[in-house]
Amino acid sequence: MNDRPILAPVLETNRLRLRAPTLADFPACAALWGDAETVRFIGTGKPSGTEEAWGKFLRNAGHWSLLGFGYWVVEDKTTGAFAGLVGLSHIKRDIEPPPPDLPEAGWVFALEAQGKGHATEAVGAALAWGETRFGNARSFCIIDPDNAPSLRVAEKCGYAESARVTYKDHPVILLVRED
Repeated sequence: MNDRPILAPVLETNRLRLRAPTLADFPACAALWGDAETVRFIGTGKPSGTEEAWGKFLRNAGHWSLLGFGYWVVEDKTTGAFAGLVGLSHIKRDIEPPPPDLPEAGWVFALEAQGKGHATEAVGAALAWGETRFGNARSFCIIDPDNAPSLRVAEKCGYAESARVTYKDHPVILLVRED
């Protein structure tokens, strides 16, 4: 692990720009985490208020300075519009059995950005960066079994089901991406 802060690199795909979060992004992130439809399959499935959204925002941004990886803000390159968040984290989740000691991939996209292939494109870019950062492709993610769109993204990005576990009293599928 590196003791010096690492800033999130800017990643670009054909349609998207992945960049470090800034304080100016908080209103869009708070709206994202506060939208019941967007979060119905994430965590407890309940929207976050401002305080909880702020904690998530700081946690995601703080990964970069402490761990050298984290979440990017995803923007549409054409319009500059906020599309969502994607990245790698180490959250130390209370899951039994515990997840593998690997980076955890995650993504969440605003409703207006869903169904356009943005998640697959952004996750692919984040994972490609992760391969160079960690020297391999291994990571995991957890997804609600009813979240068919995210399960499709995970499959397209090379994840395979490893186990069915419970997180915060909700069933989730633990998926692993191998080399």
